Amino acid sequence: MPAKSKVYHIAANGQEIPEALSEKTKKVYLATGVNDGIAEGDFAALKIHFGEADNTGYIKPPWLAGLIWEVRQRTRHAFLTDSNTLYVGNRSNSIDHLRMAWSHGFTPEATGLPVIIADGLIGRDKQEPRSAQARTSSSKIASAILDADILIGLAHVTGHVQTGLGAAIKNVGMGCASRAGKLDQHSVTHPRVNPKQCRNCGLCMSFCPEAAIVQAEGYVVIEPARCVGCGECLVVCKHGAVKMKWDEDSLRLQEKMAEYAKRVLDHFPGKAAFVSFLIQVTKDCDCMAKNQKPIVEDAGILASVDPVAIDQATADLIVKKGGGADPLRAGYDLDWSGQLAHGEKIGLGTRKYRLVEIA
Repeated sequence: MPAKSKVYHIAANGQEIPEALSEKTKKVYLATGVNDGIAEGDFAALKIHFGEADNTGYIKPPWLAGLIWEVRQRTRHAFLTDSNTLYVGNRSNSIDHLRMAWSHGFTPEATGLPVIIADGLIGRDKQEPRSAQARTSSSKIASAILDADILIGLAHVTGHVQTGLGAAIKNVGMGCASRAGKLDQHSVTHPRVNPKQCRNCGLCMSFCPEAAIVQAEGYVVIEPARCVGCGECLVVCKHGAVKMKWDEDSLRLQEKMAEYAKRVLDHFPGKAAFVSFLIQVTKDCDCMAKNQKPIVEDAGILASVDPVAIDQATADLIVKKGGGADPLRAGYDLDWSGQLAHGEKIGLGTRKYRLVEIA
């Protein structure tokens, strides 16, 4: 990595017409130079989050029209992709996941690309690349990701209940993991219930994918042996009864997420680009099945070949838009920088960057 990585920025906001956002997205993507390296016949994976039901923050298909057109001039084998989720919802298997993507406009007719769910029907299609640098010997990566030749990460930037920031690193590290890989990463988190705050409403029980929450006398408890650490209970609890050891649990999760991202990107030397949309930045990620208000004004679109640098620039722009205060930490008071620091330490990228404005 150079002393400073280039991060390309173009001013944009969600009120612009789709054609304008498409042109801007194309410009910042092309600035990375990755499109020039796509060969005829290459399989190009466009990694994106298709959004959950009733969520409106996801990247809209028309915004990607120009970028997709450029990729298709290079190869006929491009596809939109994501992996199945760990939590209960509309994207935990490929059938429901595809239906959700289609309902949000990600159809072949609209985008010109097929949608492939990268880890198969129920999330079991995976490969396990190994690394001597990481804390665990191997990672469980969705097979279709590692079968591709080019990776283009398309991230809608948000806050996050467990990592503080969801952007390029999370889109690749968590988003390219199979369901077993997501479980591996979340296994370091351990939510707990405060009996004094629990109202015994049972809402968290209905969202738990592993039936790990059981009723006691007047409150619920989480059984550690069954809990997978997905954090759904933490998000849906309306009474603040579910707690985490934020600094400890979040840091471990962020570090494992960065390690997963490193293993994915080791497969794409010089063949990966990242485009981040700082449009409708919300407190929670697009896994939430609800419409959310932005926590900060729109700050444009970024692109880079360095996931650490683009995430650092993303955070800096959000803080700048917040007037010096950190809107991300206002949502969840945890340090989101652990993923950046660990990513830099293991060679994922550098936090030093030069912002290049695109007209």
